[in-house]
Amino acid sequence: MTVDTTTDEKEVLSFQAEVKQLLDIMIHSLYSKKEIFLRELISNASDAIDRLHFAALLDSSLLEDNAGPTIRITYEKAARTITVSDTGIGMSREEVIQQIGTIAKSGTREFFQQLTGDQQKDANLIGQFGVGFYSAFVVAEKVILTTRRAGLAPELGARWESDGHGEYSLQHCEKSTHGTDIVLVLREGEEDFLTGPRLRSIIRKYSDHISVPILMQAENKDTETEEQVNQASALWLRPKQDVRDDEYTEFYKYIAHALDEPLVYIHSRMEGNYEYTLLLYVPTQPPYDLWSRESRHGIKLYVRRILVMETTDQLLPRYLRFVRGVVDSNDLPLNVSRELLQHNRLIDSIRSTAVKKILAELTDLAIRDQEKYATFWKGFGRALKEGITEDQANRETLATLFRFASTHAQGDAQTVSLDDYLARMKEGQEKIYYLIAESFTAANESPLLEVFRKKGIEVLLLSDPVDALLGTELLEFKGVSLQSISKGSIDLSKLEEEQEKEERQKSAGEIQGLLDHLKDLLEEKVKEVRITSRLTTSPACLVVDEYGMDPTLQRLLQSSGQGFPQPRPILEINPNHLLIQKMKEEQDKQKLNDLAQMLYDQSVLSRGDQLANPVQFVNRLNTLLTRL
Repeated sequence: MTVDTTTDEKEVLSFQAEVKQLLDIMIHSLYSKKEIFLRELISNASDAIDRLHFAALLDSSLLEDNAGPTIRITYEKAARTITVSDTGIGMSREEVIQQIGTIAKSGTREFFQQLTGDQQKDANLIGQFGVGFYSAFVVAEKVILTTRRAGLAPELGARWESDGHGEYSLQHCEKSTHGTDIVLVLREGEEDFLTGPRLRSIIRKYSDHISVPILMQAENKDTETEEQVNQASALWLRPKQDVRDDEYTEFYKYIAHALDEPLVYIHSRMEGNYEYTLLLYVPTQPPYDLWSRESRHGIKLYVRRILVMETTDQLLPRYLRFVRGVVDSNDLPLNVSRELLQHNRLIDSIRSTAVKKILAELTDLAIRDQEKYATFWKGFGRALKEGITEDQANRETLATLFRFASTHAQGDAQTVSLDDYLARMKEGQEKIYYLIAESFTAANESPLLEVFRKKGIEVLLLSDPVDALLGTELLEFKGVSLQSISKGSIDLSKLEEEQEKEERQKSAGEIQGLLDHLKDLLEEKVKEVRITSRLTTSPACLVVDEYGMDPTLQRLLQSSGQGFPQPRPILEINPNHLLIQKMKEEQDKQKLNDLAQMLYDQSVLSRGDQLANPVQFVNRLNTLLTRL
């Protein structure tokens, strides 16, 4: 029990602006289920106890002489209070200011930008953001927090108090035990929570899996008697057949600080040279900081049920950073360090097994429930694509899981798999064709698609930022080569009629003089000028040679500040286009040269590049227009 003796004057401080906004959301009942507040506070208490045990691995004196880890829930009807107490690591006065008065986590701005006004969605974001403490204000008109960090003297406790309206008070107090006590003074109308059966039902519903004993006064017994409300067993160590689906779901919500349900989960125990247990979840909704470089990701690492690391990113590659869960090993030392994890055969084994099981589960999901897999791909597809550069061992499996937009599908939905593409290939087609662009619209409207649309050949339309790397990493799929239609020459001769071949050869001979003139005129800008096999309605296009860098990747690297020599592209012209026919017959050399420069400039623009001299382009265009 806390002994609250004031040792200094009470200081009144203002909340950080973001906290004020968050509290306003909470006070106006963001949560559709108000009972969630107890789950969040118990979750925080459990985390504090885990952190104490982790810190005690290096300094056993932090455990002091207190009893074992416990979370205690009490209530007083007359005072309209609920108290949540823990024997965790606690906080110093400075830590209270940092962790309660401000939001110190990265991504604050992104978090508030994603708030939609939809209660269920916004509540999920707040859970992910890790500020569940503020959920107390969903039911409380005042919150009083008394805490002392383990290792500090009893008189260095801190008492924090607020009604959630912009300010809080803080003062030193005496606290005989380390840990935190949180007293909620409930608002009128929330008396439903002031009964033992109600609180027990909430605990059993949301927190039964927590391995720390949760104690309450026994009902209908001596008031000094306490009983344990939750099972307090490590859910991941229980046999799968003994764990209900709702228990798996609530455990996911606990470790992920989320309100959504998991899309899939994997529970597996490995035995042999090494013994370890995996319980891994793929969320339904992506976390708000999925694309933040500063985001903390990874899964919890336990050694014989003792938490040794909260976010262990060594156990999964970065492209699976959205996976949540726990790994419990019997063979690692309790004083494991991040350096040890980087050079450990057991960690390599766990990582390899975890990745294979996750990808196998996603593969199965894609087969048995396409709608669910579409939900997964919409939220996490871009992240999964990163694996093509990070995980060579599973490249084929990853490629099977990828989904793309294509000229076969409607709109920009990424629904086409490489297996789908192979099944639709034309007779005589030897390659999988794709086009990379900055957006779906740019890809879908590219002139490079013209001949493919004419012949009914499907082209994958890639517009995610990571797609620029795909062409350099995924060279084939199930023995079929992939080819960018913006690189090299396109050989569709096996799909052409004999008459088409003859007409193309004839056209090439007829404009050879124009080809030679364009090559001489544009020799500083282009590597080669040749007849195209890609265009049917456009006069010209720019491509790179077979071993050149994809134009989209070039632009991506340039935008990131990486300089490199600019390779000259290849200009391909359509001999059947009216403009090319007129250029072939043009006798005015200056006009021909202006048309040639215009032809090159418009090809630069249609490829998505910027002109080196836009003013010169405009002047030349105006000159040509006045000659009409």
